[in-house]
Amino acid sequence: MLAHRMQLWRTTNVAMALSSAASRFHQQGTTTGKRDIHLQRLARGSSLPLVATGKWSNPGQLRFASSGATAAGVSATKGEEFMQAVSKTELVDLPDIPAAPVPPPVDGLSVMDVVNVSGEPSFASIGLGGWSPVGLVQNCMEFLHCTWEIPWWGAIAMGTLAVRTIIFPLVILAQRNSAKMNNNMPQMQMLQLKMTEARQSGNAIESARYAQEMMLFMREKGVNPLKNMVVPLAQAPLFISFFMGLRQMANAPVESMRDGGLFWFTDLTMADPYYLLPMITSATLYLTIEIGTDSARLSAANMNTMKYVLRALPIVIFPFTMNFPAAILTYWACSNFISLGQVALLRIPSVRDYFKIEKMLTHAPSALPPKKGFVGGMKESWDNMKISKEIEERQRLDEIRFAKAGKGPLVKTYKFDPTKASKTISAEPHMRLKEPPNKQR
Repeated sequence: MLAHRMQLWRTTNVAMALSSAASRFHQQGTTTGKRDIHLQRLARGSSLPLVATGKWSNPGQLRFASSGATAAGVSATKGEEFMQAVSKTELVDLPDIPAAPVPPPVDGLSVMDVVNVSGEPSFASIGLGGWSPVGLVQNCMEFLHCTWEIPWWGAIAMGTLAVRTIIFPLVILAQRNSAKMNNNMPQMQMLQLKMTEARQSGNAIESARYAQEMMLFMREKGVNPLKNMVVPLAQAPLFISFFMGLRQMANAPVESMRDGGLFWFTDLTMADPYYLLPMITSATLYLTIEIGTDSARLSAANMNTMKYVLRALPIVIFPFTMNFPAAILTYWACSNFISLGQVALLRIPSVRDYFKIEKMLTHAPSALPPKKGFVGGMKESWDNMKISKEIEERQRLDEIRFAKAGKGPLVKTYKFDPTKASKTISAEPHMRLKEPPNKQR
C-alpha cells in the first residue's frame, strides 16, 4: 500500500513538473536561446525525471495557458518541440520504490523503552528506574507487574517478602545474641552497677578496671550489644529505598497503580480515605517493637530507658503516615506482618534448636538489680551525666594547674628558708668538738 501511494505521488510530481515547464516556455516566448538550452538539458535527462513514453507521446494531452489566439498557437508549437525533445531521450525502467524507513528513536529510546510488555508506558519513558538503589526497587516492581502480570499490591508484597527473606540470617544472628545477653544478664548488670558506682565516686581506676572485666566477660560468653543493631542498620537503607521508590511511582504517577490496590484502597497513588492503613501500620509496628522480633526484647534491662521511647514511636508517626500514599503503607504493613510471622516461627522450640538459639532463661527478681522505673532511670541517667561532667571538669583544671606549675615560678611551700637554717645546724657540731676532753668524759 505504501509503495503504491509513493508511485502515485511520483507520477503527480512529474505531471506538475511538465505543466510548470510548459508555463515557463510560454513566458519565455521571445527568448530562443534560453529555450534551446532548456531543451538540451531536457534531452540529456537532467532536469525532469524519466517517464513512460506512452503517457505523454500525444502533445494534445498537455494544456498550456495563453492570453489569446496567437499565444495559443505559439504555445502549441513550443509544446510540440518540447515533446519531440522528450521523445528523443532514453527511457529507463526504474525499480519499485523501497519501503519507507523506520523513523529514528526519540532521544535514543527504542520502542521497548517507551512501551513495556504489558502495553503500558515504561518506567524509563517517565523518568523512573535506573541503577541506583531506588531505581533497582522500581525496576523490580515493574518486572513483577509486567512480566508476571501481578497486580501492584501483589508486586509490593512479593518484593517485601523477598527482601525480608534475604536479611533473615541477620535476624537469626540477632536472636542468638539476644538469648545470650538475657541468660548472662545478672553478671553483666552487677559489673555495670559497680562501674557506675566507681565512676560516680570519681575513682577512674576502679571504673576502668570494671569496664575491662565487663569486656572480657562479654568476649568469653560471645555477647556483643552491637549485634542487636545489625538488623535495624540493614533494614534502614532498604526501607528508605522502598519508601522513595514507591513515592516516586505514586507521584509520577504510574497510571496502572490507580486501580492496582486491594479491598478499600484500590488507588495506590492516594492516601487511604478511611485511615485504616495508617492504623494497621502503627498497630503492627507497636507489636513488633514490644515483642522484639528483630533484636533484644524490651523487657531486658539494657533497654529499660529506650523501650519507653520506642513504644511512643507508633503514636508519634501516625499523623505523618495519614498522608502517605497507599503504596508506601502497603509495603510498611507487609513488612510488619512478616516480622510478626518471624517471631511466631522463632518461638517454636524445634525451630530454635535448628537455628542453635539458646533457650531464654527467667531470672529471679533477687538476682537482678531493682527496677527504678522510667522516672528513676531518667534521674539516674541525669545524675550520671552530671557526675561525668564534674569529673571531666576536675581533670581539665588539674591539667591547667600542672601546666602553670611547670612554666611559672616556684611556689613557696616551706615556713623557713632552708639555706639559712643549714648554717646554724652546721655550726653546732663544730662547737662541740672544741670542748675540753674532761667535759666529754
